[in-house]
Amino acid sequence: MAADKLRAQGVTVIDLGVGEPDFSTPVHIKDAAKRALDENFTKYTTSAGILPLRQAVCDYINSNFGSDYTPEQCCITVGGKQAIFSGVVSLINPGDDVLLEKPCWVSFPEIVNFAEGRNVMIDTEPTDFHLTTEMVKAAITPKSKLLIINSPSNPTGRVIDPAEFRRIIEVCVEHGLWVISDECYLQFVYPPHRVNSAAALPPELRSRVLISGSLSKTYAMTGWRVGFTLGAKEWVTEILKIQSQSATMAASIAQKAAIAALTETQEPVKEMLAEYRRRAEWFVPALNEIPGIQCSQPEGAFYAFPNIKGLMKACGLATSKEAADLLLHKYGVVCTDGGAFGAEGYLRLSYANSMEALREAVERIKKMAVEEAK
Repeated sequence: MAADKLRAQGVTVIDLGVGEPDFSTPVHIKDAAKRALDENFTKYTTSAGILPLRQAVCDYINSNFGSDYTPEQCCITVGGKQAIFSGVVSLINPGDDVLLEKPCWVSFPEIVNFAEGRNVMIDTEPTDFHLTTEMVKAAITPKSKLLIINSPSNPTGRVIDPAEFRRIIEVCVEHGLWVISDECYLQFVYPPHRVNSAAALPPELRSRVLISGSLSKTYAMTGWRVGFTLGAKEWVTEILKIQSQSATMAASIAQKAAIAALTETQEPVKEMLAEYRRRAEWFVPALNEIPGIQCSQPEGAFYAFPNIKGLMKACGLATSKEAADLLLHKYGVVCTDGGAFGAEGYLRLSYANSMEALREAVERIKKMAVEEAK
């Protein structure tokens, strides 16, 4: 990795490219894993995951969103990515159309490609990256089979209003589509926007939606690799077949830790959310003071997604990748090229970093804007 090479050379690099919390896993979750080790809970579990964890997932979602999921509708996966992968592969046949927001998380289109489906991209830039019912309706084709939706969004930080979310699902159901709702950043929503899940939908709509959940971001457990699916029993059964012949199961110790995450104190989640909000409220206005940068305030997750087209023009840069490379190699700031997500002329900047690091990053970006202007 280029950033690692620079660090090895003694360069102080600020990493705004990371897609994971900068917080440590809460102590009570680590303690649960230690108990699992002490109790020798280190053997295979069932492929679906241990029953207490599946029940904990159902209880957590049902209590928050008024649903009625049962453990038979739940599969514990090796992170949220495997939940999405297995959901797509179990449903999509060669030639099926899959609707995706543009920009979207980089793995979505590649998973569809693996399943030999066809990606149909819905460009959300005209609405400042808010997916709408009209956009989805216009994108549906005779071969459409699935919509993958992600709110809060990686990379844009956008949150879909619950009423709009429901209308989108209604359109999909009306046209016979299935939906995967990627809820990886579920609890990281900034007021006045509201936390929302597909679990809040009425049963007739919920039956065609697969929830892909993850403990990675919410509980700072990215390396533990625990995710889950919730959906129609028939769909989850097919997902389980894929898991049993591939990953087998999520790690036994991590499953025990996940129970503690879901059933014990949620204060660390509130603390992380408050800190992300504090950072965003400083970081985004600071970015907007830099000539050539325009950035909307994030509504969730922990990413800023600034439009840098003006900066690129002033600096004589043809692509946002060139801008990202210049920021890294000359100014020591790691960021992610928006083109990787399908949004040329943008950068994804993670503020899952200290305020000190964010302030220094802004100063370095300002310096680039001044020094590189043609």
